[in-house]
Amino acid sequence: MLIEWKAVFIDRDGTIGGTGHFMHPRDFTLFEGAQEAINKLKDAGLKVFAFTNQHRISRGQATVDEFRKQFYSFGFDDSFICPHGPDDGCNCRKPSSGMLLAAAKRYKLDLTRCIVIGDVGDTDMLAAHAVGASKILVRTGWGEGSLNAYRHKWKETEPNYIARDLKEAVIWILGSNS
Repeated sequence: MLIEWKAVFIDRDGTIGGTGHFMHPRDFTLFEGAQEAINKLKDAGLKVFAFTNQHRISRGQATVDEFRKQFYSFGFDDSFICPHGPDDGCNCRKPSSGMLLAAAKRYKLDLTRCIVIGDVGDTDMLAAHAVGASKILVRTGWGEGSLNAYRHKWKETEPNYIARDLKEAVIWILGSNS
């Protein structure tokens, strides 16, 4: 069954670049091929959104504006950023689905026609699962650990696809959208 995808939500750390750990936007670099992958999604007419937990914002180590500027420079249509710490009790921090729901409201999206790409099963994949979005786990960043050592934390959820990296995820998306 072909689905006409409407939007793609992409995690930052470990998915598009970095190490999986916090990196200030000024120190962050994209993985090879990540920018081309983002451009291909946009060229295909898909909305591309960043969604990321960045609790170091609450510690004053970076600002939401610094992250937003970075995401816009990469060509994202918008960014959804949770600045809260793990114990703040917000509804936006993944694995909660608040960022996805906010995007759906703002852009009038049916989340069942959207895809989430991330490297962490017990945050990215669980947030996507909660709203019925399709899920792609990349093996970069924390991806291998999510599939192996930490699989028990999200064992009830299966990704729709497991990709080597963002480039391979985009090839799968565009192939399933034609």
